[in-house]
Amino acid sequence: MYNFQTMFTRKWNVAKTALMAVFVLTPIFAMAQAPASDLPIDEVIRRFSEKEKEFKKARDNYTFKQDTRIQELGNSDRIVGEFRTVTDISFDEKGKRTERIISAPPSTLKRLGITKEDLQDLESIQPFVLTSDDIGQYNLKYTGKKKIDEITCYEFEVSPKKIEKDKRYFEGTIWVDDQDLQIVKTYGKAVPDRRGGKGGGENLFPKFETYRERIDDLYWFPTYTRIADTLNFESGALKMRGTVRYTDYKKFQTSVKLKFGGEVTDDKAPPPPAAEPDKDKLAPVLDPRYKSDPKNDKK
Repeated sequence: MYNFQTMFTRKWNVAKTALMAVFVLTPIFAMAQAPASDLPIDEVIRRFSEKEKEFKKARDNYTFKQDTRIQELGNSDRIVGEFRTVTDISFDEKGKRTERIISAPPSTLKRLGITKEDLQDLESIQPFVLTSDDIGQYNLKYTGKKKIDEITCYEFEVSPKKIEKDKRYFEGTIWVDDQDLQIVKTYGKAVPDRRGGKGGGENLFPKFETYRERIDDLYWFPTYTRIADTLNFESGALKMRGTVRYTDYKKFQTSVKLKFGGEVTDDKAPPPPAAEPDKDKLAPVLDPRYKSDPKNDKK
């Protein structure tokens, strides 16, 4: 079984109209690239999947916090149990990506259980990214243009072409901004479910809805996921809800500067006294040994 999310509607403050008030155009402007909204759908798919690939690489270089809350509901939607973790996604002193749990109260869930598939979905399905490397695994059906708040989007129904053993997939709907050509909203679920059988045990997965926001004026990052679903187990229906919040996105970068032929310095360290540099501290060009502790790199 698995969970994530509650109720929430996010407003998008996006100004994205490029007013073109030039009517006296030279012939070269007539050959300019057509705006994204005028592209054939096959080209839209190609371009947005390439953008998603760029975004995936960019997100891997950001630190952020992830607050997950899953609630089991009883009669009259009363909360009877809860699972919650707060995780800090950062980098160690060698620049390796790390995940540190900073809060994890004991779970009080009664019938719900968190499985390895749930954790895998939390990492890769809830914040769904459909890159050019993965798009060949999915069927996409264009269903028209829709408004998501003030944003005009291409709407696509997405489903896996085939399901391979021990792999997780997304099935549902995505909305792609018709100007930025990036996913701004996702609604669906992780598949496949597991229904008893020889392996024993059921593992069902709820529907979720993920919203993105534009960060650093570059890419649309997942910032909020919600769930409100009823899982129909053989032993009876189980109602649940949950939320995942992604906050404090910051691009990872070291504060150390290498002054060629000079000392290794840190922006946050006090300025050195005016004196001759210590030759033992001089750094050769691009010496990888001189790196700062990313714990001190918070903005």
